[in-house]
Amino acid sequence: MNQVTQVSSFPTDAGGLTQDTMMVVAMARLLCDGEKVFHGVASPLPMVAILLAQRLHAPNLVYINITGGINAHPKSLPLTTVDPRLTHGSHSIFKLAELFDMSARGDLDTAFLGGVQIDAQGRINMSVIGPYDHPKVRLPGGAGSAAILPTARRTILWRTKHDPRTFVEKLSFVTAGGNVDRVVTPLCVFVKRDGRLQLESIHPYSSAEEVKQKTGFPVETEGVPVTPPPTAEELAALEEIDPQRVRLVEFKE
Repeated sequence: MNQVTQVSSFPTDAGGLTQDTMMVVAMARLLCDGEKVFHGVASPLPMVAILLAQRLHAPNLVYINITGGINAHPKSLPLTTVDPRLTHGSHSIFKLAELFDMSARGDLDTAFLGGVQIDAQGRINMSVIGPYDHPKVRLPGGAGSAAILPTARRTILWRTKHDPRTFVEKLSFVTAGGNVDRVVTPLCVFVKRDGRLQLESIHPYSSAEEVKQKTGFPVETEGVPVTPPPTAEELAALEEIDPQRVRLVEFKE
């Protein structure tokens, strides 16, 4: 049995709603029935969100993960998304090279990608902070993001940290850019319109003022609705899918 220890779930004053729960539910709601959806490494939140969407409103969603599993049904969720248990019950095994070909053909509907930094245009930095030749911080690199982000029909970005150093007006280095649709954070959901990220909704425990203060580019908050809180059905399904709250590993400090 998986154990998640020494991890904060960031409780809030919105009826006990936590950031991890709100993010997973918000991400799941963005997925559609019949879509082919992929997540890569270090992606517990997308993993849980995809399974939640399949359970509730997208039974024909095709779930593809980095281990090569297609519509896997793991007996329990691993702490890492490269665990071979994510091939359990798969319809077939999918080679990673085939995933890139699939995306290049335009056959990958949705990909989940992360970014250490995300700018106002929805581009991501996974490479360096500061000058490339003499960076302040050298990051892990973009892996396949530069190939997938511009070729998948749409990309949903996510980040478990929302502050001015994460969400910036301009990146010091652009690792990848392309077909960004939404960005889900602990505070809000952004949608990309007219080439820039705009607020689509603000989570119930946050506020327009907090989002403004913690975003490193201007955002218009007037008239932006509150993200609908999870329903009883969503919470019950989430508890069944992720009783050990594996999703919390992304919030580990």
